[in-house]
Amino acid sequence: MNRKLKLLAYVIFDFLAIGLSWTLSIILLRYDADLCIVTDLIWMISGIILALLLNVAFGLYARLWRYVSIDDALKIFLSCAIWAVYTLVVAYVSELLTIEWAIITSFFYLSLIFVSRFIFRFYQSIEGNKKKNKKRVLFIGAGDTADNLIREIKNTSNAEMYPVCALDDSPFKLGQTIHGVPIVGRTGEVQNFASKYNIDEIVIAMPSAPKRVISKLVTESQKTGCKVKAVPAFKEIVSGKVSISDIKEVDVVDLLGRDVVDVNAKEIMGYIEGKTVLVTGGGGSIGSELCRQIATKFPKRLIIVDIYENNAYDIQQELKRQNPDLDLVVLIASVRDRKKIESIFKKYKPQIVFHAAAHKHVPLMEDSPNEAIKNNVHGTHNVANAAGKFKAEKFVLISTDKAVNPTNIMGATKRICEMIVQSLAKTYNTTEYAAVRFGNVLGSNGSVIPLFKRQIKEGGPVTVTHKDIVRYFMTIPEAVSLVLQAGAYAKGGEIFVLDMGEPVKIYDLAINMIRLSGFEPFKDIDIMVTGLRPGEKLYEERLMKEEGLKKTANDMISIGKPIKFDEKTFISKIEELYKLARKESEGMKDLVKELVPTYVVYKDKK
Repeated sequence: MNRKLKLLAYVIFDFLAIGLSWTLSIILLRYDADLCIVTDLIWMISGIILALLLNVAFGLYARLWRYVSIDDALKIFLSCAIWAVYTLVVAYVSELLTIEWAIITSFFYLSLIFVSRFIFRFYQSIEGNKKKNKKRVLFIGAGDTADNLIREIKNTSNAEMYPVCALDDSPFKLGQTIHGVPIVGRTGEVQNFASKYNIDEIVIAMPSAPKRVISKLVTESQKTGCKVKAVPAFKEIVSGKVSISDIKEVDVVDLLGRDVVDVNAKEIMGYIEGKTVLVTGGGGSIGSELCRQIATKFPKRLIIVDIYENNAYDIQQELKRQNPDLDLVVLIASVRDRKKIESIFKKYKPQIVFHAAAHKHVPLMEDSPNEAIKNNVHGTHNVANAAGKFKAEKFVLISTDKAVNPTNIMGATKRICEMIVQSLAKTYNTTEYAAVRFGNVLGSNGSVIPLFKRQIKEGGPVTVTHKDIVRYFMTIPEAVSLVLQAGAYAKGGEIFVLDMGEPVKIYDLAINMIRLSGFEPFKDIDIMVTGLRPGEKLYEERLMKEEGLKKTANDMISIGKPIKFDEKTFISKIEELYKLARKESEGMKDLVKELVPTYVVYKDKK
């Protein structure tokens, strides 16, 4: 039925409802029906017109009654209440009608109006509760979110879910119901109730709960063998309501137990807006996200430097689509080429520099240590030196927790990069140098997450190097947000250390990812322990023994206390190291060890 026909149907029903209520109450009270109706016909017609006008005023003809709510019920009641006052006036003026008639007439009319509006909702609820071919759902959390979801499911005849029960930790809710769905126990009992009620899916309806709580609930829910879904927090925060479409399958981010990072947008905007910003390695995982976020901070110009043309092209096209007014320059160049880097700085005069270009794959760099030195050390020295020489305001190095007590050449070269930053901070007082140190990021090139996804897709096995290996994880957007925030704090030579949350056991992560994919570990997909790779550590560290942490305005960003070293000797050794790398000399690692005393050189046992 189209909208106009529905509107006409409601108007006609209300017209008839008033006439029927008026007449039935007269008959019920044994009045002379013919005399009353004829005598008070004008009053009846006036009452019909008033009722229709009141219904229009309260919007009763402009609502979707399949989604009727308490607010709608209140509007119906107010409209009928005002009309009831009218019947009392009629009873007072009329010689034949009484107060009893006014009360009964108003009751009949209110009942008929409620029935007409709620009958469709009732029908939808009946249809929505039919169990045939529907997935039996257990809700974790019995608050407003669950209330909204269960109500919508019950009012949607083609919904694929059938709400069976809910769990909540509030003792006051235990034994109560939400739209007929019983709250049967606490959230920690999910395995018991999933089995007891033959549950197919579990929906975590607690969007405001801390991430660590969600992570624990996801892990426990996965043990039931049911499909696990959750309601993301964003919708709840923005609108206060959620719908069926907001329910999503949980992913690896939900397993990390990390809350959303909080950054000061004004501080970030304060040093980027209206400035020329250069990002090296701008086509990579971290570099491209830096470009995305910087592009939204109104820079005067954004310059992307990358050696890989495909990556550079992809981020160029993306930024052009999303930020058509952005002054964007994309250059193909190697950070190893000192003359090229200096020509870029001389021509474009970047004021803010983010140096993300680096070789990061630990096993590959163990096989090609000279490339790690040429790209990471020499490349960083070139860019950082150019930043000071051409008076850039800030230079921010993207570092890694693998730089702490490194057991591989990649980590050792990144520690040297940090030392370059600290050294040049004293050489060039017009440029504020800083390094930002953090761990693994989800979805980055070479991350364990894409590897696991690929292995699961191929049917396994999923390979883990050691059962006890742990890593810190953070999403790329939140890592970059904190890097930008750290840039606002940079004053000269600091090493900022990001709070990566709780370490994640990679073996457990593999098990959870297999379950998230709908498989049973060791039954459908096997897990193989392959042994630690060359230079790989069981766990990463945030600080060296000599360092200490100093807090910043953001609790997730700390400053590591700088370790003193002879800067002049260090810089001369850097040039010597580069010469050895070009010759692929065996003495490379010995010199790296001299520069980074905490570096433990990997010895192949073979």
